[in-house]
Amino acid sequence: MKIIKLGLKNYRNCTDVSLDFETQKTLIIGKNAQGKTNILESIYFLSDLKSPRTSAVGDLIKFGEEKFEISAQAEKNNTDIELDFSYGLDKKREMKVNKVKSRPKDFRQVIKTVLFCTKDLLLLRGTPQDRRDWLDRAISQIYPAYDERLSKYDKVRIQKNNLLKSESIDETLLEIYNEQIAITGANIIFLRKKFLKEIEKIAAEKHFIISSAEKFSLNYTCPWDDIENISSGLRQELCERRSEEIARRQACVGPHRDDIEFKINGIDAVKFASQGQQRTLVLALKLSELEIIKEKTGTSPILLLDDVLAELDESRQNYLLKSIEDGVQTIITSVDTILFEEEFLKDVKIYNINNGAVEKGEII
Repeated sequence: MKIIKLGLKNYRNCTDVSLDFETQKTLIIGKNAQGKTNILESIYFLSDLKSPRTSAVGDLIKFGEEKFEISAQAEKNNTDIELDFSYGLDKKREMKVNKVKSRPKDFRQVIKTVLFCTKDLLLLRGTPQDRRDWLDRAISQIYPAYDERLSKYDKVRIQKNNLLKSESIDETLLEIYNEQIAITGANIIFLRKKFLKEIEKIAAEKHFIISSAEKFSLNYTCPWDDIENISSGLRQELCERRSEEIARRQACVGPHRDDIEFKINGIDAVKFASQGQQRTLVLALKLSELEIIKEKTGTSPILLLDDVLAELDESRQNYLLKSIEDGVQTIITSVDTILFEEEFLKDVKIYNINNGAVEKGEII
């Protein structure tokens, strides 16, 4: 899988940008706040229909303009695919695959990406929501139906919250919502635990190499394993905490409250890991995410590295760059080329960006 061409119109500060990705590795060089991250964000957006930086799609429209447009030509399984997306101030969006209107779930399946940015380095010290977001996004790229399950669950959870905030609670309706949460929640938790078990095996091996023999493990906070036990466990917890939910006027039980525990040599990494250990762990996770998507889907996702090299020490930089396999399209942003060895820069196309304008790239 690779992206061949990208066009942006009024996307953040990119008024009219066109890029060709004719090599496996592309470098986008520019000072901070010039727009290089915007380019990676737009590619990520095509794969997820969400931005990793904002929940409001309208924020992506250049100030003073009516809408933004993203167009791309991709190649997947030796087939050329055209993608077009637009979104306006009127909140109308249009997406097309090969000039034919597409549903969101079909559009999202064309391109798959793994984004590694400085924000990811804070994954361990972030909130449980940050960790759930990372997990859900990774799973969605492998299991397309997972997004629908999340949406169904969120709809029920919101309806339940609204009921709990009402002056008079319909007990029968609350029971219905709780049963739906137990069923849909069990499906979500089961897939989360399945994915984490698979990625843990790969990540532990990579972490062992990068860290010079430290042992990494992770655990999903839900104690039950198979779907039936998860469902019955949720039902029991919903029953036990019914009074608490009514008192707090919000849903307190379900996968929207779960977390992931990371451990290094058996010690809680979230609380006690050094900054270097945290970065090693996240690096191992991101490279494992890349590998597991390829293993499950049969095609390599596009690797997007956003200014992350400057945040890693030399040994981790070298491991990351040397871990990128042949056939994995990699698009990297950086303030300059000084962080890259001459060997890595062979056959790399370099673009320079300044205030949203991209200079024609050259291949070294």
